[in-house]
Amino acid sequence: MELSILYYSKTGRTRDIALAIQRGAEKIEGMEAKAFPLDEIDEDFLKESRAVVFGTPTYLANTCWQIKKWFDESSKYKLEGKLGAAYATADYIQGGADTAIMNIVGHMLVKGMMVYSGGSALGQPYLHLGAVIVKDRMETGLSQAEIFGERIAKKAADLFAEGVD
Repeated sequence: MELSILYYSKTGRTRDIALAIQRGAEKIEGMEAKAFPLDEIDEDFLKESRAVVFGTPTYLANTCWQIKKWFDESSKYKLEGKLGAAYATADYIQGGADTAIMNIVGHMLVKGMMVYSGGSALGQPYLHLGAVIVKDRMETGLSQAEIFGERIAKKAADLFAEGVD
C-alpha cells in the first residue's frame, strides 16, 4: 500500500519532517511511503496512494502560498476517498500552525478526502489536528513526526485492508 507525503520547504525543516513521517509510515508492514516536494510529485505513486499527508511551513498563521496554489490547481489529481492528514512547521509555538493545518483540512474535505489526525485518544504525543513542529524543538519534532507517520499509515492499512473497499 502506498502513502504520499506532499510538502513545500524553503529552509529544509518541512522536508526533514516529511522524511521523518515517511520513516514512521514505513514501520507499518506492507506500507511504502514516499515524500515529494510539490514540484517533483510522482503522479503514478500519488494516484496509487491510499493516504496523502500534506506539509507546509507556517506564514502569517496560514499555509504557504505554494500549498494553496497546489490545491487550487490540483484538479488532475483524484484525491476522493483517500485518507488525508496534515502537518505544519513554525518558527514559534504561537505562530499559527494550527490555523495552517485547518486550512489544509478544509481543502482535503473539498477534495472528498477522509481526514485523520492521529488524535489524542492514542496518547502522547497528542496530535489534535496534525503534527506541529517548532524550529527550536526539532529533535523532539522528528520523533513526533515518526509517530504521526506511523499512526496515519496504520489507519490507512486498517481502512484499506486487502480486499476491502
